[in-house]
Amino acid sequence: MCGLFGWVTPEALNENQSRQSIDACFKVMHGRGPDDKGLLIHSRARGWSTVDNLKGADTVLGHLRLSILDLSPRGHQPMSSADNRYRIAYNGEVYNYKELREELELEGHVFESDTDTEVVLKALTHWGLSTLTRFVGMFAIVLHDDLEKKVYLIRDFFGIKPLFYVKNESGMFGFASELPAIINLPEVKKKVNPQRLYDYLLFGDYDSSSETMIEGVKHVLPGHYMVIDSITANIIEETRYWKPELGVIEQLSFTDSAEKLRTQFLNSVRLHLRSDVSLGVTLSGGIDSSSITAAVRHLEPDFNLKTFTYVASGDATNEEVWANSVIKDTGAKSYKASINADEMVSDLDNLIKLQGEPFGGTSIYAQYRVSKLIKEAGVTVTLDGQGGDELLAGYCGFPGERLKSLLVQGKVLQAWSFFNTTSKWPDRNKMMVFKRLVSALTPKQLYPLFWSIGQGSRMPNWLSSEWFEGQGIKFDVPMPEDIYTGSRYVHRALANQLTQKGLPALLRHGDRNSMHFSVESRVPFLTKDMAEFVLNIPEEYLIADDGTTKAVFKEAMRGIVPDQILDRKDKVGFESPEREWLEQLGPWVEETLAEASDIPVFNQEKLRQTWDEIKLGKKEFNWQVWRWLNFIRWVKLFEIEFS
Repeated sequence: MCGLFGWVTPEALNENQSRQSIDACFKVMHGRGPDDKGLLIHSRARGWSTVDNLKGADTVLGHLRLSILDLSPRGHQPMSSADNRYRIAYNGEVYNYKELREELELEGHVFESDTDTEVVLKALTHWGLSTLTRFVGMFAIVLHDDLEKKVYLIRDFFGIKPLFYVKNESGMFGFASELPAIINLPEVKKKVNPQRLYDYLLFGDYDSSSETMIEGVKHVLPGHYMVIDSITANIIEETRYWKPELGVIEQLSFTDSAEKLRTQFLNSVRLHLRSDVSLGVTLSGGIDSSSITAAVRHLEPDFNLKTFTYVASGDATNEEVWANSVIKDTGAKSYKASINADEMVSDLDNLIKLQGEPFGGTSIYAQYRVSKLIKEAGVTVTLDGQGGDELLAGYCGFPGERLKSLLVQGKVLQAWSFFNTTSKWPDRNKMMVFKRLVSALTPKQLYPLFWSIGQGSRMPNWLSSEWFEGQGIKFDVPMPEDIYTGSRYVHRALANQLTQKGLPALLRHGDRNSMHFSVESRVPFLTKDMAEFVLNIPEEYLIADDGTTKAVFKEAMRGIVPDQILDRKDKVGFESPEREWLEQLGPWVEETLAEASDIPVFNQEKLRQTWDEIKLGKKEFNWQVWRWLNFIRWVKLFEIEFS
C-alpha cells in the first residue's frame, strides 16, 4: 500500500517550482508510505536517473511505500523492468500474486523480490493490459513505457484505490494518489468546480463521476485505464476495461448458489489474509463485518484475531451488543473507540484535510477514530466489510427496484405479496416502500420535478442564485449514467451503485482515513468474480419474497456466523448522532457560518436565518447543515478560489 505522484510535460518546468511540488507531495502523503520513498526523474538529455536533478526534467515519478509484502529494500519503488523499458509506481495489493508468479516463472521469468509489485510489473509487460482482469485486488498503477513513449494510468475494478489527474495550463499532465497532493503539482489552480459544488451542497452528491470539487482535476474512473503520450503529455486513449455485466441468469438452485458464494467468499478472505505484517478486522456488528471476522477464525483457527469497533452513544445507534456476540464467538481480542462531539470538532480540520474534499456526514469521523485506534494497537492491515451492502442488496433491500422487476415481468400477485411482507420489517413501512416504488417507476427525465415536489426548490434561498447562474451550471438532480438495460432492476441498481453513485464515495472515506494512519484497509467483498456471480443470480436470491435482504449470503454463512447475527432485522454500521452533535455545538456552528461571509456561493443572511429556524424547531433538521460546515472549513483550509 502506497502513495504515488508525478507528471509528464512537453517542456521542462521551473526547477524551483518542481522541487517545491515534489517536497509538498511527499509531505502531504507521508501517511500513505512512511517506510520508504523513491523518486525517478527523466530528461531527454540524460534519460532516467535517481539523482535529484530536475534540470531539463520532462517526467517525474514519485512513490511512498507502506511495506506489507517483502519488507526488504527489494520492494523499493518506482521499480524498473529487467530490460529498463518499463517503470512502475504502484499503489495497492494484488492478492493472487503468488499464483500469477508461478505462471510467469513457467514462462521463464526470474524474480528478485517477494513483492506483488514485481509480479504486477512482469504480468503487465508479459501479457499486456488483458491481464488486468486476472488480478484479484485493489490497485492504482502508473506504468511508463520508454519504447512506445507512453504512460498508462490504471485503476482497479471498483476504484478502491484512488488515482487523480490534471492537465495544467502549461500542458503538463499530472497524477497523484490524493487531491491534496495533486493541487501541489506545478501550476495547478485551486478553483472550485461549480457544478460539483452545487451537487454536493444541495444533494450531497460527490465522487460519482470523473469530476472532483476542483475544476480541472479528475479521477481515473473505476475499471478504466488511460494512455498518455510521454512526449506531448496528451491523452491518447481512455478505455473501460471492465464493468459488471448483467448476462444470462445462473441456472443454479438457491442452495447451490449459496454454496458457490460461500466458496468464493472464503477464498477471497483467504487471499486477503496474505500479509507480512500484523492484521485485524474492523467489526461493526453487522452481517458483513461479522462474516469477515467469523471467516478469518474459520479459515485460521489459531490466528491472533483482533477486532476494532466504534461504540456509539445512545441506544438508537449502539451496535455494541452485536459486536460483542461475534467477539465472544470467535475469541477475538477487542479494541473499541468511543467519541463525543467536542472531540469531533477538535479533529475536524485534520479530517477535512486528509479527505481532500468535502464529504457526507459525521459518521466518517467515527471511521477516522477507528483507524486511529488500529494504528495505536500496532496493526497495519485490516479487513473491512465495505461493499457488502452494495454487492448483495443490503440496506433496506431495494424494495422499489424489486417491485418494479416483478411488475414489469407481469408478476402482479407476487409483487403485491412482496409489498406487504417487506413493509413489515423494522427499517421499512408501507409508505416508505411505496415511495421507493414511485421513485423506481418515475422516468429519468421526470425525476428532477418529483424531487422538487418532495424536497423543495432546486435553488434554495441560502444559495446565491446570482453566483451559480453566472457559472452556467445545470440545476438538475445529479443522476448516474444508466449503462444497463433490461427488466432486472435490482441488478441494474447494484451495478450502478458499485461503480458510480454510492460505493465510490464510501471507498474514498475508507482509503483516506486508513492511509492517514498508515493502515491498509482491505475489502474482501469487492472482487470481480463475486460481482459477476451475484449480479447474475435470480433477484429473489438476493431479496427473498419475505423481504429478507442478502438472503443467499446469509444462507452461505450458516454454520460460520452466529445465527443471531444472520437473523438480525436491523443494521446501523458506523453511524453517529449527527443532529444531536450539531445541536450541542451551537456556538461552534455559528462561528463557522460566520466564516462564510467572504464565500460568494452563499446568501449569508439566509444561511444564518435557516440555521436559526432549525435551532428553534421552526424548520426540520436537514443534513445540508453539515455540508455547509464541511464546505466552509474546506475552503479555508485549502484556500479555494472562486474565480
